[in-house]
Amino acid sequence: MKRGEGGVTSVAPGRPEPAGEGLVKVRFRFAPRDGWLPYDTEGLWAELVDPDRARVANVPFLQDGIAQGDVVRFTTDDGVRWAVGRVEASGNCTIRVLPVPDGPLGRSAQAVHEQFARFGLGGEAFSRELPLVALHVPADADLAAIKGLLKSGEERGWWAFEEACITDAWRDA
Repeated sequence: MKRGEGGVTSVAPGRPEPAGEGLVKVRFRFAPRDGWLPYDTEGLWAELVDPDRARVANVPFLQDGIAQGDVVRFTTDDGVRWAVGRVEASGNCTIRVLPVPDGPLGRSAQAVHEQFARFGLGGEAFSRELPLVALHVPADADLAAIKGLLKSGEERGWWAFEEACITDAWRDA
């Protein structure tokens, strides 16, 4: 998935897009899942750490096991940087939230974000047609309260969620 495909937008009001001076695109390959989005790659913005490593600068929608702030190693093929693995974990988590279309929040990615705003979480929305929200959960966030809200919202029919990249601290919260 290229940035912009599917209408990727920032969820947090006023957050700048991560593209900018000093950032590069690192692409990830993966096998598409049945019943999920039909992509087999995702491009993430990253800050070069050295010639073959970069720190991820935005939240992944599709790639599991990666969070914003993680450092990945990559190889370059015809000018494209392809991730080959995570070499340093940031301690941050990535949580995907999909509002239930006929639930109380409707198809609103913004409504999902508003539920998590009190925790200061940033994130991005995939598109209007598929209001998938990828939340960036910093390592120092109130993990127990965030998990509680995720579970409560799922029980109330607000959304479904999945833990795309979690830590031991998240599991223990």
